[in-house]
Order: sequence, then structure tokens, then C-alpha cells
Amino acid sequence: MRIGINTRSLLGQKLEGFGNYTLELVKRLTENQPEHTFILYFDRPVDPQFSFGPNVICKALFPPTRHPFLYVIWFQWRLKNAICKDKLDVFWSPDGMFPLGIQTPVLATIHDLNFEHFPQDLPKWVAWYYKKYFPRFAKAATQIVTVSNTTKQDIVSSYHTPAEKISVIYNGVNTQYKPISDQEKDLIQQQLGFNDPYFLFVGSLHPRKNIHRLLRAFQLFAQTDSTVQLVIVGAAMWKDQSFEIEAHLAKRIHFKGHIETKALAAIMGAATAFVYVPYFEGFGMPLAEAMATHTPIIAGNQSCLPEIAGPAALYVDPFDVNSIANGMRQLKNDVVLQSQLVEAGKLRVKAFDWDLAAAQVWQEIQHLVS
Repeated sequence: MRIGINTRSLLGQKLEGFGNYTLELVKRLTENQPEHTFILYFDRPVDPQFSFGPNVICKALFPPTRHPFLYVIWFQWRLKNAICKDKLDVFWSPDGMFPLGIQTPVLATIHDLNFEHFPQDLPKWVAWYYKKYFPRFAKAATQIVTVSNTTKQDIVSSYHTPAEKISVIYNGVNTQYKPISDQEKDLIQQQLGFNDPYFLFVGSLHPRKNIHRLLRAFQLFAQTDSTVQLVIVGAAMWKDQSFEIEAHLAKRIHFKGHIETKALAAIMGAATAFVYVPYFEGFGMPLAEAMATHTPIIAGNQSCLPEIAGPAALYVDPFDVNSIANGMRQLKNDVVLQSQLVEAGKLRVKAFDWDLAAAQVWQEIQHLVS
């Protein structure tokens, strides 16, 4: 069987959400099915780390998709021609986008429909492209995979897609996320530049991540706490954002930018709590990573976050800075609650396994050619 995969999200050392999702599944699929040929389509020169194995063919198709207009050229012309030429049995797109009008069966992963509900959070032309093409992708795909039941229901209601056409396959957790010792926690604090406990946020600096309210809530929390720091890990997704921070708190709020997985896992494991309050998510990968490191969680109560975290989080209203601040105070001062959330997380995280996810995606691929 010849399986084509859209791997344009595999970008060297700087992998974000789609890139990590694609990497974790593609490396397992190609390794677990050595008798099949996988053709990976990139939009720029291929980093050698993504060669994977002898059953993998990597192809770079230009131009790089740095603008929605280039998406149209790349998907509807360059990739479409390549798929027809390569005589694929099936095509899988981990970011949900693919050439329209091809005869090849298509499996599309749609992670969320944030752009339908909050188009103002995206650059104008990106929102235009997503709103114009994703309804078409959902209709044209032979089968859809999504990462939560919440997103499945959103696709059904937004695009009138038959529920039986959508399979829910949860993401997994990178094995580098694991508990660390108290000694390691002390070392991480020193490396971060302070010896105090800290709250942690991880995610792209995207409007829907709600960082503005997170900062305002921390400023309220800091009125009654003089020690806890706030560490924010992530890079701007579309453009640099400015955040208003009171001068006396500037030394307690630390923007760290993009951090590689091994170091980030240790920072997660050393945190007093992981605070994650986006108002819209498709899955919320850092929630599972926090569970794996035995870190208690404060989470927003919107979209899929309660589905993913279950009993392993203290929930707050992401639109209410007082609610977020009160959650910080409650969790910081309640050691019993911290322990309860960690224990619940140990059980809940078992549902998020990349080996299981890869096996389920492979079943979906097989169904399309059977």
C-alpha cells in the first residue's frame, strides 16, 4: 500500500502543536508498518531527522506555505499534482488540509474550529482561508479524525457532518514528561533564576490562550502572595503581542519563549501548579503533559478542557480574572487538594498514549482501502 501524508508541519527543531502531533504518529506508523510505502510531502527542504526509515519517501514541494494564498497554490496545485502522479492508495492530512477534487481516499484530522467561533483571534487572511476551505475539507474528506468529543460535536453542528464520519482519537503524551525528584525541582528553580515556587503556563502566545486574563489574575493573586512566580513558556504564533504588567511584578513574571521538550518537561515537573485557562481548545495537550509529571492543574471550564482533564483539575471561569485568581489562591494554599489532583491525574493520563493513537489512526487508514 502507498500512503501519502501531509508533513508540512515538521519544521526542524521548532515543532509546535501540529508538528508534534504529526511527528509522534508518523514515526510510529512508518516503523510499525515496514511492508508499506509512506510518501511524506513537505513544503520546504526536508530536515534529515524526518527520513524515518527505508519505507519512507520524502518529497519537498515548493513554495513554502507562509501565507494563505500560498496554501492554495501548494495544496490545490503542487500537492494535488504530486498525489495524482504518485498513485496513492490513501492520503492522510494531520492538519486537516488537503487538495480538493482528488480521487484518492482522504483521512483528515481536524483539531478544532476556533476560527469559526473566534475569527478575530487570527490574522485576516488566515481566518478567511480557514472559514472558506474547512467546510469543504470536512465535506470532501472520506473520513475525519478529531482529538476530542467536544470537537466532534462542534464539527457535526457547525458543518452538518454525519457523526459516523468522525472518529475521536485522543492525543498521547511524550515519554519525556515524567515526575522529577525534589532535588531536581530545586535545581530547575535555580536554572530559572529564582528559588521560589511558581505557576506555569505552556502554549503559543495566541489570543485564545487567554494570557491577558491570566496575567491580570496573577496580579490579583500577588496582592496576597509575595513569593510565587509565574513562568510563561511559548512563542507568538502569528505576531508579537504586548502585555501590560505592573512594574512591581515585572520580576515575578518570566516569559521564556520556545523551550525544547526535555527541558520543558523538567520545568513542568517542578511547577507548583500548571495554570491553563484558554477559552477555546481542541484538546489541550499541556494538560496531559502536566498529569504525566504529577503537577496539579488549574484549568478553564470551557470547550474540551473538562473532557480532557476530568477530575484532575481545579476549574475556573477563563473569562473572569477573579475566578482565576481565586483558583490560584485555593490551590497554592491547599496541600490536600494538590495531592488529590495529582492522584486523579495519574489515572486520567493513561487515556493519552501515542502508541494507542497510532494504532487507531492505522485502523482508520486501513478502513479507507478495504
